Amino acid sequence: MAKEQLWRGKTKEEVMKLDLKDFSVLVNSRERRKLVRGFTTMEKILLKDIASGDQKVKTHCRDMVIVPAMVDKKLSVYNGKEWIPLHITIDMLGHRLGEFALTRKSVKHSAPGIGATRSSAAISVK
Repeated sequence: MAKEQLWRGKTKEEVMKLDLKDFSVLVNSRERRKLVRGFTTMEKILLKDIASGDQKVKTHCRDMVIVPAMVDKKLSVYNGKEWIPLHITIDMLGHRLGEFALTRKSVKHSAPGIGATRSSAAISVK
């Protein structure tokens, strides 16, 4: 039997029934401030697109707080170069979309290039 997922002591069904005011009490202070101040025009359009049931929702709103209306939806978030597909789960609530679409890749070093060391400078490039 699968373990039931909880978020801040509430089940998924209980979280989905919360309105934004009750939800804002459960999140951290920075996200609460963003929710209390209200959404921008682009964020309101994003919520409307998600509510309409569009399958492919793309957004540039990396600073949007993930709210219960987004749970179990699929979005694509732009990281500056490409669209990163996301499946929103209950564990992501209260975080920002940009936290899951990283803008920088981790550095993976391999062997040094030609001219990187004194010994490789003597090697023929041909």
